[in-house]
Formats: sequence, structure tokens, C-alpha cells
Amino acid sequence: MSQTGPLISEEGDPASGGRPQEIGFLLVPGFALLSFASACEPFRAANDLAGRALYRLRYFGEGGGPVVSSSGAAIPAEPLPRARFRLHTLFVCAGGEPAGWDRPAIHATLRRMARFGVRIGGISGGPYLMAAAGLLGNRAFTIHWEYAGATVEAFPDARLTRARYVADADRPTCGGGVAPLDMAYGLIAERMGAAFARRVSDWFLHTAVGAADDPQRASAAERYRVHHPALLAVIETMEKTVEAPLGRRAMARLVSISERHLDRLFIEKRGFSFTAQYRAIRLAHGRRLLRQSPLRIGEIAASCGFASAAHFSRSYRSQFGCSPTADR
Repeated sequence: MSQTGPLISEEGDPASGGRPQEIGFLLVPGFALLSFASACEPFRAANDLAGRALYRLRYFGEGGGPVVSSSGAAIPAEPLPRARFRLHTLFVCAGGEPAGWDRPAIHATLRRMARFGVRIGGISGGPYLMAAAGLLGNRAFTIHWEYAGATVEAFPDARLTRARYVADADRPTCGGGVAPLDMAYGLIAERMGAAFARRVSDWFLHTAVGAADDPQRASAAERYRVHHPALLAVIETMEKTVEAPLGRRAMARLVSISERHLDRLFIEKRGFSFTAQYRAIRLAHGRRLLRQSPLRIGEIAASCGFASAAHFSRSYRSQFGCSPTADR
């Protein structure tokens, strides 16, 4: 993570006057408990290791009272903040379905805190709410890979990257899961120095701190169990071209093999045809959009490279055993 000044020692940040740095978490119902814990626990551990309160954690929710996570655990929370208090950073943490993220009160709170000079961050689905609040204009950010498609559709001009986290000075974002551990390491190092941040990581047996631009997902080779370089390159291209699918001939030329050889590779290594693989990838993308975005069926069909809503619906039913409307 880029530093705002030289690294400082474990004695703490002189500019803080020894006061705890307030870190707030704005929780949206359905947030992922693992993402939340990965974000807040490093700051708690830093306090224990330092033997004093370096950080003070606060939890906020719309309306106040407990906020229920995706696993059913409830976190007690204060009402949404209206004044800055001593907040240094406020992370918005969201999970579940983007359809539940239309929350004007939260958007207004994020904008208000940003005007006060609070650093605003997002965890898992949180960056979507930051974008909806207008806080990510012309800024690079990341989000959990599952929500990437819905985010691009909702905010077509967004500078979305598929990194684990983006260490923007006042708009840090991460993809959720265990990625907040890596982001927190950077934030703690920013204040307390790399040596102290390493002690925090060791506390959690987190011995390999991920870089910001590390990928969020396993490689295509691991996900598809494919190691043939030409076949792997074609599958990776399929994932990048769902909206405008390439033909078999173009794909074969891309990897400098014949169409017949390409067909043989799919049958031998994957057990089904080029066309079936491409269709499955496009339909999986369509299913995510169907569940996570308000787009109409016809718009989703176009986003997945289908000529019509009817064609998309027939293919969808064949793949998943139900119509797009029923699945939604």
C-alpha cells in the first residue's frame, strides 16, 4: 500500500496524540460475517499486541439495533452517524443480493461522512453502495467477483478492477472473504509500521500477505481443471467475451490450431463441446445478473450474447431446469 509518509515505529503515530483511531463499520443486513471479521479483528489484535488502544471500533446500522449477517449472527449497532465524531475511517460492509442495497439513508450517510473528511472504504459488496452514493467517480476500486457483473451493468463508467483490494488513500476497497486481512495489514502498516503489521498478521497465522493486485479467484486452470495451454487460453477468452461471443474459427486462430483440433480438445479434456462450454459460461453470467440486478430479461440476454430473450430463456431452462422468470 502506498504510504502517506515515512514508516513509523511501534511507539505509535505522533500526530494522533496517542488517541485511538476510530474505525467504523456500517453494516448492511445480509453482510458476510467472514468478511466483517477479517476486517475488524486485525485492529482488535493490534490493540492487544500494543498493550493500549490504538484503534476504537464502532458499528453502525440503518435504524440502529442489531444487524443480522448472512449466517444469522446479529451484531449490535448504533444508528447511522450524523456527526463526524472522531471517525477516521468508515467501512461499508454488504453481502447478499444487490437488490437489497437500494438504501438512500446509507447513501446519504456515506456522502455526509465523505464531506466531513472521513475516509470511506468498502468491503465485499460495500463498494457497490459507495458507487451508488457517487463516491467512486473516476476512481479505481474493487468488489467481490460475484458482484462484478451487476456493478458493471449498474455503473457502466465505473473503473472496476478484479484485484483483491485497492489501496486508494481515502477510498480503500476490497473483495471481501479473507482479503480484508490483507487490506488491514496495509492500513495498520500505514500507521504503525510494517514490522508491527507483520506481528498482527502472524497473530492470525496469516503468513503470506496478499498483494493488492493479486487475483480474487483461483485461476481458470484450477477452476476448470485444464492445463493444456491452447484450451486454457480459449476458456479464459470465453469468460471475457460473454457479451460478444467469438466464433469457433476466431478462437482457433487465436491459439493457432485448427477448428477440428479445438473440438477434439474440448471433448477430450472437458467432456463436452466448444459450443456447450461457451453457452454454460454465458448462462452462468446471466444467472448472476438475473439474481443480482434489476435488468429486464431481454437486457440480460443481450449482456450474455443471446440474439433474443426467447433464445436466452430456452437455453436457460435447458441448463438450469427452470425459466429465468421462475429463478428470479
